[in-house]
Amino acid sequence: MSIAFQEMVMTERQKNFREKYVGQISPFYNGLVHIGVMYAVGISLIYYCISNLHDVTWEWMVIIPVAIAGNFVEWAMHKYVMHRLIDVFALRAIYDRHTRQHHQYFTDTDYTIDTVKEFRIVFFPWRVLIVLGVFGTFLGYAASKIFNPNVGYFVFMTMVGHYLIYETFHYCCHIKENWFVRNMPFINTIRRHHAAHHNLGIMMHKNMNLSFPIADWFMGTSDLKRGLLGTLFNGFDETHVDPSLKPIIEKFKNGKVQEERVTLEGPILSPEESTVLEK
Repeated sequence: MSIAFQEMVMTERQKNFREKYVGQISPFYNGLVHIGVMYAVGISLIYYCISNLHDVTWEWMVIIPVAIAGNFVEWAMHKYVMHRLIDVFALRAIYDRHTRQHHQYFTDTDYTIDTVKEFRIVFFPWRVLIVLGVFGTFLGYAASKIFNPNVGYFVFMTMVGHYLIYETFHYCCHIKENWFVRNMPFINTIRRHHAAHHNLGIMMHKNMNLSFPIADWFMGTSDLKRGLLGTLFNGFDETHVDPSLKPIIEKFKNGKVQEERVTLEGPILSPEESTVLEK
């Protein structure tokens, strides 16, 4: 059965972690306010950029290289920051929030949320958008000086747009099964892609993209063995899952294995399993 259509089964380990995490969320936290501010700010920034464009000709093509670069940055941040402990304050906090919390809260056997309060474990905090805005302003300003103001605005709005797509796709990966996430191209692909990433055996090595799995395909970290177009439009098809990964995936679905071989830092892998995942 496809991972996307399976019955959600929560292990005792996961249930206990969820209860503890939800119990620690501030009573003042409001999930709708969280995402409302995020989307309002992001869309307003994009609108501001569009309203300041003048006599656009070739400049719109900047969207393509910036979006592709963003896809690889997304991949690298996920693989080397969110899943690798770097003992520097901000980077350590990102690792803690992602590997030690998000990946304990969700597994490939139960990766959905039930309430808006759980938006806290799905969406990035507002400070991520602030940091993105600072970097985007710097890169946009530099591009405007090197080329022209239109290029600067396109660079900035593409970065913000990529972030909003990332958050939207991620949300679609963690809501309950419905017609939209099952049938919408790209959304159904990333939902299966990300659900597989939440397998506790392969989570540190496979399926790092959360918008479009371009970098995963190029860098060889997709759990699928197929071409770029097949990867992008894979949907829920599991026909092309790498056969060498299947024993690890199945093993780490087991609650007893999770209790014995999974820590807050990730899975305890055998040398043979590590070799398979790192090839």
